[in-house]
Amino acid sequence: MNNFKTLFVGELQRMQKYHILTASIVVAFFWIGALHLLEIDDLSFLFSMIVFFDLVSMSIIMVGVTMFFEKQEGVLKSLFVAPINRTEFLSSKTLGNLVSNLITISIVYLYAVIFREININMIGLLGAVLLIGLFHSLVGFLIIYRCHDFTEMLVAMVAYFLIFTIPIILEIMEVIGGIFSYLIFLIPTKASAVIMEAVTGETAFWEVLFSVVYLIIGSIILAYFVLKKFKVFAAREGGF
Repeated sequence: MNNFKTLFVGELQRMQKYHILTASIVVAFFWIGALHLLEIDDLSFLFSMIVFFDLVSMSIIMVGVTMFFEKQEGVLKSLFVAPINRTEFLSSKTLGNLVSNLITISIVYLYAVIFREININMIGLLGAVLLIGLFHSLVGFLIIYRCHDFTEMLVAMVAYFLIFTIPIILEIMEVIGGIFSYLIFLIPTKASAVIMEAVTGETAFWEVLFSVVYLIIGSIILAYFVLKKFKVFAAREGGF
């Protein structure tokens, strides 16, 4: 436990060093700027969509950035001789990533509360952030494992985002329906979108339950592969 606390504090320090926490604040003000241009009083739905997009995309990017810089500085190889295990290391990094997500979301939420109207379930929002952020942080680890440089990582992230988000957008626009509306429950972004929708309004109980179970089981499976493949990634020579 002491190792985890030390690693978590060190992770926050590295995130500040790499300007990741600063980037979280910048992203928050970007979202605020976009909301300010919209003449909408109740931001509940838009806020949930912002949280959805931020968690799906930024969770992957932030993990990639920290892993990229640490690989460059040789931090990962030092783990082979350090008295810590990979579970502690990856857990502290994931928690640090969630902190970054919470910074962005909290700033945008404060804007909505002070200058507009917003009606959301705060406990549900926190649970959604933790669950969706955890799942996509783990996705970020697996993407990084397969990439050889920073550009390749960004391309892979954008590909993931587009492939798994476009079906959700098409469903909202009612371009697809029928059996396809049920099939897209097999993709993680649909589960994430359902959970975020439940935070701001009424959603079918079975959809929320399925989505929560989906992301929990999915996170467990992803965590297994993240831990299993980490040693090979850390030992790999030359860049990523």
